[in-house]
Amino acid sequence: MDCTGIGTNNGSAAITMGLFEGLLVRQSCPSFGNQDDFLVFPELLSITKTPLILHGLCVCLLALCLLCSALSILISFYNSVSNPYETFMGPIGVYVCSSISACLSLLVLIIFVLNITVTTMAEELVPSIETIASVVLTNKTSQMQVGYFLLIPYMVLSLGAILLIYLYEHAAYTHRREQERPTEDAPKEIMMY
Repeated sequence: MDCTGIGTNNGSAAITMGLFEGLLVRQSCPSFGNQDDFLVFPELLSITKTPLILHGLCVCLLALCLLCSALSILISFYNSVSNPYETFMGPIGVYVCSSISACLSLLVLIIFVLNITVTTMAEELVPSIETIASVVLTNKTSQMQVGYFLLIPYMVLSLGAILLIYLYEHAAYTHRREQERPTEDAPKEIMMY
């Protein structure tokens, strides 16, 4: 963002924000070359509640994604080493956990972008982190970093797990049906023997 106001011309402020910690870098806004580390949740408490709620929702949904992925992995491992006639939730459990995980990660992608672009979180965070009076912030731009884009392969892998299990179940069903066909077409004398 660009800073304009009393005693500042052509300054800028940049916020790098993670889930729990952030960094504010200011150049001539109002002082030159300041860097301030901050904790995200306490700073969001000091401004309007909408960014705090959306950011908290993103963190909770990411925790649920992690839980669903771990559950999907545990169900897969348990079913692969357990008795083949007694599986825990079968492929349905992996379907459900992977699909919940993929849907929640898509929801996090959308909510996080809305929180950054639609709300005035960045404009309100810059003055609240370091008490700055009478500074106007303009030309807001947002860049998503690697952590944001890592959710896309995570979602694709969750959907890939669903596809893989579906294809395996379909192949097993087709193979069973092919094994039953010769007995359906065989003469009754052979079947009675």
